[in-house]
Amino acid sequence: MLSPPKRSETKLNTLDRDLPEGLLVDAAWLAKRGFSTSLRSQYVAAGRLEQPARRVYRRPRGSISWREAVISLQMMLGYPLVVGGRTALELHGFAHYLTSDVREVHLYGPKPPPTWLRTLPLAERFVYHSDGRLFRADSAKPKAGKNPDALARAAFAVQRWGQWDWPMALSDPARAILELLDELPNHETFEQADKFMQGLTNLSLRRLQALLVECDNVKVKRLFFFFADRHSHAWLKHLNRNAIDLGTGKRMLVKDSPPFSKRYLRRLGKG
Repeated sequence: MLSPPKRSETKLNTLDRDLPEGLLVDAAWLAKRGFSTSLRSQYVAAGRLEQPARRVYRRPRGSISWREAVISLQMMLGYPLVVGGRTALELHGFAHYLTSDVREVHLYGPKPPPTWLRTLPLAERFVYHSDGRLFRADSAKPKAGKNPDALARAAFAVQRWGQWDWPMALSDPARAILELLDELPNHETFEQADKFMQGLTNLSLRRLQALLVECDNVKVKRLFFFFADRHSHAWLKHLNRNAIDLGTGKRMLVKDSPPFSKRYLRRLGKG
């Protein structure tokens, strides 16, 4: 007669079932599932788990990528964070003519990611942005467990990555360009924004209209129309500008912008 499986073997089966190879979880995630500190240490010593950062674990599968880290936050740990701004535009294919000396991954959400994210052995640097800077508090935001269709309706997209087609949520191009414009002029340049906008020839009009109405940042909306008018995109004539609050008074694009930015705007024909 076969003897019943040992408790440690049952735990290993649970680990194999609940934690996909390569994805990251923290100590709290494991503890909630009954993996004590001593058991975690045993698994690390036996090579069943590896510890890329303090109190962070994964089942070994090659080197860690930034996508695995983001997917882990979204899929395993339930963080309401999405990839946005410049990074989202790059992933949508709008940066083939741009170069960047420092690779940054821009994350947007209502609260920052865990501090261990920046301690992972990655070449990329994570930059967090509060989504409350741009959109109203009741603006649709993806929550843990939302399906891809729901994300798409809320101006977010899902890209599949890896051998198992893990889903990664990111801003769609219309939302991402507004997020990028919010970084002018201190963290992004007018030249880069202009090139990104040039490539946005096909946008979802319904999503774009809703985003511009929901956006609370007048500077971002004015910049958006400045660049869009410059490139005479066909979708511009279908937008209802009367429904979009562009503020009142002198339409200064960027208050106290550095001289370089002012020169660039003059070169674009702004004055």
